[in-house]
Amino acid sequence: MRAVDIIIKKREGEELSRSEIEFFIDGFTRGEIPDYQASAWAMAVLLRGMTERETTDLTMAMAHSGETLDLTGVVPIAVDKHSTGGVGDKTTLVVEPVVAACGLPVGKMSGRGLGFSGGTLDKMESIPGYRTNLSREEFIEQLRTEGLVLTGQSGDLAPADGKLYALRDVTGTVPSIPLIASSIMSKKIAAGAQAIVLDVKIGLGAFMENLEEGRVLARTMVAIGALSGRKVVALLSDMNQPLGWAVGNALEVREALNALRGSGPEDFREHCLVAAAHMLVVGRKAANLNTARTMAESALESGRALESFRRLVQAQGGDVRYVDEPDRLPQAPLIETVPASRAGYLLGINAREVGETSVELGAGRARKEDPIDHAVGIEIHHKVGDSVEAGQPLFTIHANDAAKLAAAKTRLLAAHQWSTEPVQPLPLFYDVIGG
Repeated sequence: MRAVDIIIKKREGEELSRSEIEFFIDGFTRGEIPDYQASAWAMAVLLRGMTERETTDLTMAMAHSGETLDLTGVVPIAVDKHSTGGVGDKTTLVVEPVVAACGLPVGKMSGRGLGFSGGTLDKMESIPGYRTNLSREEFIEQLRTEGLVLTGQSGDLAPADGKLYALRDVTGTVPSIPLIASSIMSKKIAAGAQAIVLDVKIGLGAFMENLEEGRVLARTMVAIGALSGRKVVALLSDMNQPLGWAVGNALEVREALNALRGSGPEDFREHCLVAAAHMLVVGRKAANLNTARTMAESALESGRALESFRRLVQAQGGDVRYVDEPDRLPQAPLIETVPASRAGYLLGINAREVGETSVELGAGRARKEDPIDHAVGIEIHHKVGDSVEAGQPLFTIHANDAAKLAAAKTRLLAAHQWSTEPVQPLPLFYDVIGG
């Protein structure tokens, strides 16, 4: 078997066998198949596509390219949630403590932000001392004893995915749905997930801007789940405007803590409750979504979810005073609230522009090695469809530099679009696939 023959076969639009896919991924992982051949193969996949069976075989080959976690003896069922990334998406910080407080253990390996989409680990590191580099043994023990873990992904899990993604990023092959789906699912499977809730973001502030393409991606990942013996549900959610109000690491942690205390923006709270309810159902903790919703609401209202988050922070070395007193979280030296210059209805708030502006302030990375300023960011004060009076607060900028603040103000004003006529609010969710 030769790599070039596999490339040609896919170039011609033929279906690859499981053994061919495993041969290619194994050889690439071990360095026997060079980058230029892997790049050619990825382009062939982009142009020719893959069947559900091929995509599942690719997923499993990448999942087993390194170490895998077996959690069957640790928890009754290993449940995970994955978001494809968005602006202001801090749902993990609320959803997983809620689910854990309902008695369903959650062990999550998360990532860092790159580009306009923030990373969960960066947000959690706003809390001094919080460890995001737990060992495999620490992960398992904390999941067993605390029922909740939130840490970084081990480099030993699905190494083929990391190698392949680095090539895709520089060869124009990132948009391939089979490659996106296998990348996401291989990491979840390698981390031991048996049931998965996927939050597939759709819109200007998401990787998938087109709803139909989002549906295809969601269906592909649900199919991978079915063919690999995993229960997968995909939520298609809106990302044309930021989720919640806060964009930026410490700001988002503060907003998540507010939600855990029963306050904060309604869209964020509702999004978290929907995602948590689906996790409780796939995790067989609730028989249906109505029961699951009631359980999730009770966990929030009783304070059990907040206590679950507190225990998580304590278990991973974080300073719990920052949970009890959120005002301790990092605060930027320059804070300016910008008022609306006109009255009208908000027609749009470009989520991508908000996210990229946050990066320019220092809240995110343009490159992997860029430092993060946990204190800076943006708070928006209105949602699409709101009626706004002239002079009302429109957004607040948290900055560390006057020039960056001025540039952010100009950019954010342009990101808000207006109408003189009433505007329908954007939906939180478009569809649910699987379940």
